Amino acid sequence: MLAVRWSCPDRLRIRPTSCQTERGDGLTFDAHQLDTILLAGSAITLLAILAVRLSAGVGLPSLLLYLLMGVALGESGLGLHFEDAQVAHALGFGALVLILAEGGLTTHWGDLKPSMRMGVSLATIGVAVSVLVMTLGGHYLFGLSWQISILLGAVTSATDAAAVFSVLRVVPLPKRLTGALEAESGLNDAPTVVLVVLISSGAAMEHGLLAMAGLIVYELAVGVVLGLAVGFLGAWTLGRSALPASGLYPLAVLAFCVLAYGTGAAIHASGFAAVYVAALVLGNSDLPHRATTRSFSEGIAWLAQIGLFVMLGLLLSPARIDLSIVALALGAGLLLTFVARPLSVFASAVVSPLPRRELAFLSWAGLRGAVPIVFTTIPLADGVDGAEQLFDIVFVLVVVFTMLTGPTLPRMARFLGVARRSEPRELGIEAAPLERIAADLLQVHISSKSLMHGVEVGELRLPQGASISLIIRNGESIVPERRTVLRHGDDLLVVTPRKLRTATEERLRVVSRSGRLAQWLSSDPRKGPAPVEE
Repeated sequence: MLAVRWSCPDRLRIRPTSCQTERGDGLTFDAHQLDTILLAGSAITLLAILAVRLSAGVGLPSLLLYLLMGVALGESGLGLHFEDAQVAHALGFGALVLILAEGGLTTHWGDLKPSMRMGVSLATIGVAVSVLVMTLGGHYLFGLSWQISILLGAVTSATDAAAVFSVLRVVPLPKRLTGALEAESGLNDAPTVVLVVLISSGAAMEHGLLAMAGLIVYELAVGVVLGLAVGFLGAWTLGRSALPASGLYPLAVLAFCVLAYGTGAAIHASGFAAVYVAALVLGNSDLPHRATTRSFSEGIAWLAQIGLFVMLGLLLSPARIDLSIVALALGAGLLLTFVARPLSVFASAVVSPLPRRELAFLSWAGLRGAVPIVFTTIPLADGVDGAEQLFDIVFVLVVVFTMLTGPTLPRMARFLGVARRSEPRELGIEAAPLERIAADLLQVHISSKSLMHGVEVGELRLPQGASISLIIRNGESIVPERRTVLRHGDDLLVVTPRKLRTATEERLRVVSRSGRLAQWLSSDPRKGPAPVEE
């Protein structure tokens, strides 16, 4: 354990730059260094936040810019040296916990439920197929040792939710596709990390394949059960607790998520599965200040991503990247993208069949991000022979193939015909929660392409209980009546009970797509809109 003690020459005359910390290993740090770290950290964070806008404009996940920022700050750039794989391992896992917690807290169970079978299949059957293909390819095609080949297959089999959804936000897809990708990225970390730990420590060789498979199933199953228990306990506790400040609720929710991970790790179960499931339960429970909690978790997750990616960039030594590393990374990436990933997706579809076009898109959308690079720090920390080479290969693979597949996802969705036509771009809907009355405020913009132009408010036939409260037209506010005619460029404020939000949004989209004819799509206006095909 690291021993730290504060020592100041005169406690009554402390100057910030004179107070020092002395570590047990004899190293000394003063407060001036801390000031420098805070200055550099805040500047890097602000640059990283601005990079989000830049990455969205060019269609690339922001993680690439963060990784490159880390490389620029490292030994080949500004000269910062960071080579502690154990620290990188610990900080990386901590960041992944926060990222997975945010993923669960911001996911709607209604969107995820229809795709859960496919997501679980991708996280289990898909991972097994991908690991097998990459292991055989790594050994027989690229000449790597069996241990490094299995590790290469394991670390590259995990997809990254942050990488996938930073790109998919601009592509309207059926919920069964987004749900499957999100469930996969939230659950496939669990079996993958168990496999990487077993291979890195050599325990897999001692216990055999059957015992290893049983351990993975045990850890995943117990992690899911534990996550459910902690999630429902947290929902029950916070739903009946009157905390003195609203800002405490997000902290409490996040603490329950971290508790799920810590408990899972303590009992040798999958902490990653536990934290994601617990966050999913908490995020879909009727808790106070849910909007504040989700916003807080998104901010924490962004901070974790920035720190994680910059740290991984610092860990890279560009001097080690030669033509052989690049060639191995390109070969492994091609094998993963065009062989292992498609085979894993189509094998997973045995459990939950999908049309071939959608399976092809799922194959292309399996982006790898920080997760594979973080997992390579496990063999690095354990001192596995060839671990540095594995880290370099995976780093180059992630950067190159994220740049290849990320910007092409929107085109691929249109080419395969999986872009969701029932969610037209001509109608923009944003939502804000009204927590005190269990309702949502929808802001709807009618663009020049919308067929809602010329429709009267009464002809919208929104579900009973939902209504248009205000129309903003040319900067002026209009309180609508049933005969008020909607126009291109109008912004509508629609209030709807939370339980009717989905039905209200679907009805607005139907009218935007079909105009007045949409009134015939529902035979009984009291029942709300007819279901819309995805």
